[in-house]
Amino acid sequence: MTERWTPDSWRNKPIQQVPAYPDLEALESVEQQLAGFPPLVFAGEARKLKKTLAKVAKGEAFLLQGGDCAESFAEHSADNIRDFFRLFLQMAVVLTYAGGSPVVRVGRVAGQFAKPRSAPTETIDGVELPSYRGDIISDIAFTPEARTPDPRRQLMAYRQSAATLNLIRAFATGGYANLENAHRWMLGFVKDSPQSSRYSELAERITESINFMRAIGIDPETHPEMRS
Repeated sequence: MTERWTPDSWRNKPIQQVPAYPDLEALESVEQQLAGFPPLVFAGEARKLKKTLAKVAKGEAFLLQGGDCAESFAEHSADNIRDFFRLFLQMAVVLTYAGGSPVVRVGRVAGQFAKPRSAPTETIDGVELPSYRGDIISDIAFTPEARTPDPRRQLMAYRQSAATLNLIRAFATGGYANLENAHRWMLGFVKDSPQSSRYSELAERITESINFMRAIGIDPETHPEMRS
């Protein structure tokens, strides 16, 4: 019989990438705080994603997935989040237009702060320290203090993830992701690129198609799917 999943099920599984926290009381305190925080992703969002991924599995949609290998506390900013979101929108628009198929976008963002390592330690100039496992565990600086796993970093990871998701949701529902902005997305991304003329031509064709749809009564107000 299949074991029923619970939030603690992972504790009974073999795990290779668990950091050795020296202060277990601090770790327990952080776990208790996180347990009381609001979820980063809500059930409705998860159900919506499952439905769209089912279409991908049936060949009725295309999956676009991408993002950083690991996010950094230091690089967390509104501009970086906006640029990541815009790049995904641009890629999705091109794929949708060229392939004639809906695109499901899945980003490695808002919580991708951990890095698996092939060894628990690394040695530089004869000094052996714990491997850097991402900002949610320790700092990348090669010092004993920086590489000591600190559970309080999980709280920072939560806060930055929440802020990132809130901004992305605002972009997605506030008009920024409207397909009628495709022309501006394209020019902003490739204005200094050798491919600028090709992207501009594509953006013009997409804009013409959207103008035609609006002329026959299909617009973001009547068809919300055009908003992102």
